[in-house]
Amino acid sequence: MDKKIKRYLKIAVTVVIVALFVWFLILYPLTTFRKYEKQMTEAAEKYFVIKPGELPTGERIKTLTLQDLFFGSYIKEDLYIPYTKEPCSLKDSWVKVRKENDEYKYYTYLKCGILSSTIDHKGPTITLNGDEKMTVTRGEKFTDPGVKSVVDNKDGKMSTNKVTVTNNVDTSKTGTYEVNYVAFDSLSNKTEVKRTVEVVERLKSTTEKLLDGSKNFKGNPDNNYIYFSNILFRIIDVDGDNVRIVTNIDIANVNYDGVEKWLNDVFYKHLTDASKKLIVENKYCNMKLSDSNLNATECNSYTGKKKIYIPSITDINKAELDGNNYLKPGTISWTANEKDKNEAYVVRNFFIGSTGNYMSLAEKYNFGVKPVITIKGDALIKDGDGTIDNPFRLDDYTKAKADTPVSERNAGEYVDINGYPFRIIEADSDGTTKVIANFVLSSDSAQTLTSYGDNERIYNPTKKNNIGYFINNKASEYFDTSYFVNKNISVPIYKSDPAYGKEDSVKKYKVKFSAPSTYDMFSAGGNIGESYWFKDSSKDISLANAISNISSYMYGETMTGSFGVRVVGYLKSDVIINSGKGTSDNPYKVSR
Repeated sequence: MDKKIKRYLKIAVTVVIVALFVWFLILYPLTTFRKYEKQMTEAAEKYFVIKPGELPTGERIKTLTLQDLFFGSYIKEDLYIPYTKEPCSLKDSWVKVRKENDEYKYYTYLKCGILSSTIDHKGPTITLNGDEKMTVTRGEKFTDPGVKSVVDNKDGKMSTNKVTVTNNVDTSKTGTYEVNYVAFDSLSNKTEVKRTVEVVERLKSTTEKLLDGSKNFKGNPDNNYIYFSNILFRIIDVDGDNVRIVTNIDIANVNYDGVEKWLNDVFYKHLTDASKKLIVENKYCNMKLSDSNLNATECNSYTGKKKIYIPSITDINKAELDGNNYLKPGTISWTANEKDKNEAYVVRNFFIGSTGNYMSLAEKYNFGVKPVITIKGDALIKDGDGTIDNPFRLDDYTKAKADTPVSERNAGEYVDINGYPFRIIEADSDGTTKVIANFVLSSDSAQTLTSYGDNERIYNPTKKNNIGYFINNKASEYFDTSYFVNKNISVPIYKSDPAYGKEDSVKKYKVKFSAPSTYDMFSAGGNIGESYWFKDSSKDISLANAISNISSYMYGETMTGSFGVRVVGYLKSDVIINSGKGTSDNPYKVSR
């Protein structure tokens, strides 16, 4: 065979291959697709022969989906995407019928994989005025910005009056609502656009409504409770564009000259990142006072800008109403006011032998700290009504999901360990979680009272007569300890009075349980009501490191005294949340 013939044969084979390629990949799928379109059209015509009463009148359009035609047995065989066993779209394929010039015209649209009919099947484009997501303050009037334009690919520019708007926004209730916009083109192709409207409460505006013209909350209000970073606070007042809040109870007991360092090193550190973003640096009253002007309500000296501070006597005095004052604690708490370079004022509901609610004491002493924070007035209130049973919650909180490890939750949240409430202090890098009991161990109905049993005041969990030994070895008699792991602890030892960050030496022990430190988060006794030991130790045996039965830090010689046991431990890394909200009245239920 000569070269010329071979060349012709090669060309012929190539032509055949190309033809087969075109047939199998293009012509056959298109031919099959056109056959399907014809079957749909014929099926729709048959439908209306049987049901002529359903033919549309006037300018109306009747739509039959491929699914309708299948279910009505007007199409006998399945329509598949060519070369597959995947059916053509039942819901997105349709035949539309419209009367034009006294005759019914059929428009068929079929979608089979990448193949689709050329007939117009897209609804008009709706463009809204304003944003697709809007925020409205509760109680304000919501005005829908409306529709800017409606344009169809076949019909061109359409009147915005053709858009049907459904609006269910209720600004009397917080929540997320939708405004729906629907438009059809001349072939009844539909377009739906949604605008999301969130009705929110902003902290400042809500606080102003509650104050009702007053400058600050007074007496014992029942509507100024607020959760912030999982800690219960009370709203004090509106300060410019922002709002000041104070913790409901003492968080810890700290020496006055160490309060600012503790606030920044410990308290601020334990706030959530979302909460920190809401904090506004502010100036706080810190003027010096004397016993003769403790009734002051105006401040004449302020700190520089700070993230966090404590209440001043002027704040407390302004909250007085008819003998009630929510800023006067049952414990003994520091105020922001010094008397001189050695003493500062504390506040309490009463002092035995004193004529008022304030007393000056040495700054070296450890008394309650109630942090004050200023937060953004435009912070969103997500939940709550301000009562103690349903405090306001801001948008700094994310609910825990089932099976979440406790170590992923936040300081201040509550955990139920087989019926016993604990509170999260912090998570450790190894996945364990430091928690503090929100109760004092008791036997039956009586508080478990313990003492050192000798003249020693050094906390030592390896010594049998020591309170540290009792806590570590006897706690299992009171509650399930299988959730807890052994951890290394540090016992700070001081020459005399404990002072934050001023320990003389430190002893290390590996234990499952210990007493809290006076500087631990949530170690103060404002909501406990019983006495208990601290692990902070003094070389001066005349000093006891404990909370008294009146919830205040204990001073004086108590060598024969007995105090209760409040434990601190570390939850194992595999402890997970099953249910609950992490609050004192609905703590997380957990399992392993």
